[in-house]
Amino acid sequence: MAQLLNVEDYRRRARSALPRLVFDYIDGGAEDERCMQRNRDALEALPLIPECLRDTSKVDIGIELFGRRWRAPFGIAPIGLAGLVRPRADAQLAAAAQAAGVPFVLSTASNTRIEEVRNAAPDAALWMQLYVMGERAIAERIVRRARNAGFEALVLTVDVPVSGLRERDLRHGFRVPMRLTPGTVLDMARHPAWLLRLAGGGMPQFANLLPDEDDGAPVSAQTQAALLSRAMDRTLTWDSLGWLRRLWDGPLLIKGLLGAEDARCALRHGADGIVVSNHGGRQLDAAPATIAALPAMLDAVGGRIPVLVDSGMRRGSDIVKALALGASAALVGRAPIYGLACGGEQGALSVLQLLAQETERTMTLLGASRVGELGRRHVEIHAPRSHAEQAGPAPVQAHGKASIYPAHAAA
Repeated sequence: MAQLLNVEDYRRRARSALPRLVFDYIDGGAEDERCMQRNRDALEALPLIPECLRDTSKVDIGIELFGRRWRAPFGIAPIGLAGLVRPRADAQLAAAAQAAGVPFVLSTASNTRIEEVRNAAPDAALWMQLYVMGERAIAERIVRRARNAGFEALVLTVDVPVSGLRERDLRHGFRVPMRLTPGTVLDMARHPAWLLRLAGGGMPQFANLLPDEDDGAPVSAQTQAALLSRAMDRTLTWDSLGWLRRLWDGPLLIKGLLGAEDARCALRHGADGIVVSNHGGRQLDAAPATIAALPAMLDAVGGRIPVLVDSGMRRGSDIVKALALGASAALVGRAPIYGLACGGEQGALSVLQLLAQETERTMTLLGASRVGELGRRHVEIHAPRSHAEQAGPAPVQAHGKASIYPAHAAA
């Protein structure tokens, strides 16, 4: 992996290492995948402004959040069905996060049991992501088990009342029950290393939906299909946070918010933090880039709770841009999964270390010796637009002033 110099290198290697069905599942987005592109374009459109002749002989990229010290200002976002990439993927990602000194958020749609993930990373900062499906008793069992296993925060994902239309997955027959085409079967056969690992580990299951002796009855096939398609309980409202509060006494974050009014609702209903997220471009294809939505969200909460951000982060400089705008931390999802596909736990760790090195280098070049020294003055918000952008519409108005990006800027 010495020749893999950036996340895009890992992505290309992952594409060759995985069957197309699996790669497209982790790499793809909704509909025309414009939100995915919007995330990238918006990040790339933000230049950073260095401050020179600052003492950067020692640079500390660590942060403190919810009573934990992170060695780098990012964590691993929840990744459902990661077991398709490697057996025990969630345990390997947790172990990589522990080695890197950053948090790992375990998905409800994980393929490794909550307790096994904790055993694989006994000292890690583990967070539990929660989908609430029709059978709320399932969510209650997951929350109870996460609490008993020492998970430190609960992350309620709220942007999935219905699954985004992920056309790449549909073309591959990626559903429950799985419908493999002859072409897909042939493609799997062309990846013998992946196929052997799959044969050894077995077909991934939603491990945390399977019953223990004290966990009650197994969930229905309909519930499993709902989890695969991310079809959640549409009766869930802001008032439902009271139900979760009775189950969970630790930090509760709301993930999937993009509007300032939702940020204010989260604050009013007692959330301990929010994650500005468009689900990596996998839900609403018309959604804004998260980095573009971030400033209004920060203004809405006024520093009263931490604001994290995900979607589209591929470089340490992307993470620094989010921090400079005021985010408390970033979450990365696809990047460590590409590393996992290339080299298992060590591959995921290598990507996390790469992002940490890029973050430190970027901060050094900006003249910031610690994260707290970053500010909006480091971000050139009104950067000159490209020729193509100049031909498009003028910046839209938001909150009485020009927004950061043109209305058509890609995510």
